Amino acid sequence: FPDTGDSPVRYFLGDVRDRERLYRAFYGVDVVVHAAALKQVPACEYNPFEAILTNVMGAKNVIDASIDCGVRRVMALSTDKAVNPINLYGATKLCAEKLFVDGNQYVGSRETRFSCARYGNVVASRGSVIPFFIEQRRNGRITVTDPAMSRFWITLEQGARFVVRCIEEMHGGEIFVPKIPSMTILELSRTVAPDCEVDVIGSRPGEKTHEILVSEDEARYTLELDDKFVILPLGLERASNRWPGSRPLRPGFRYASDTNPQQLTPEALTQLLGPLA
Repeated sequence: FPDTGDSPVRYFLGDVRDRERLYRAFYGVDVVVHAAALKQVPACEYNPFEAILTNVMGAKNVIDASIDCGVRRVMALSTDKAVNPINLYGATKLCAEKLFVDGNQYVGSRETRFSCARYGNVVASRGSVIPFFIEQRRNGRITVTDPAMSRFWITLEQGARFVVRCIEEMHGGEIFVPKIPSMTILELSRTVAPDCEVDVIGSRPGEKTHEILVSEDEARYTLELDDKFVILPLGLERASNRWPGSRPLRPGFRYASDTNPQQLTPEALTQLLGPLA
């Protein structure tokens, strides 16, 4: 990434734990997308203090640097594991969401605004189950934790485009949730490795059977649009006028991977995987 002086893009090495480095990186920046996190559930369970320093204190550093450097819009990436968390990773991402939503009350007279984009598993991302299955299928046998387990799926490109749209639309304090398909781990394994034997090894510590992107409690102050849900910050539950064409959710609604009406078909997954399939 050579800095030739004729590009608006610069590449910095750094760490969200390093406040001074963030201030240097954010100077003169209009928009920040906060994607840094320790995300592997077992690693976070085994290294809880490190997970908190990166995922929670790192989020605070991003908020402070954004406000002090005059960044106009900040979007934090979150995860379905932040909803009713049962593992430390999910708990840290829930804390980060709260920090970013409430950061809008911390800015005072400044113009900085904070929101979150919450979605599910990114197809073929580093450390995820799909590359794991692809590696295992060479041996003709793959391991599955729980065949009934289901997850939300989104591609990297879909996630990036969703984040950009939400940055353009945000007012501050919202949590944006895309409408994306779900698939069970068993169906996923059959699609990625159709000729392999399957060994069921049981769930790992901290794993849910199904994930939730909008909980029943959140649904009370969530608006639905054609392509997404918008979870409003508390106190603005009736601000639907900011979102033309939106509609409130019915009582008791929840957006979960096992009851999601949009299920990912094997053909659609194969198309998403492209040359990896």
